[in-house]
Amino acid sequence: MKSVNIRLTMMTDHVKNFVSLVNRYPYDMDLRSGRYVVDAKSILGIFSIDLSRPIRMDIYSDDCDDLLKALDSYIVKDEPAEE
Repeated sequence: MKSVNIRLTMMTDHVKNFVSLVNRYPYDMDLRSGRYVVDAKSILGIFSIDLSRPIRMDIYSDDCDDLLKALDSYIVKDEPAEE
């Protein structure tokens, strides 16, 4: 499993593009915001969490470098993933 912090905005197109991108990959993925966990491939789930700060993304694969490269513009690089 790999975890990274990502940043999404409340803009519908931004979230829609993110969901479209992650749905191209076969990995199971969750987004965690505080105690809430949603499927990263669910647009409704994403809009139900707090998007005002970085969100932890858990990818249930150790071999997902292709996905991480595609997500580069969403990844928050200056802080480690929350535990």
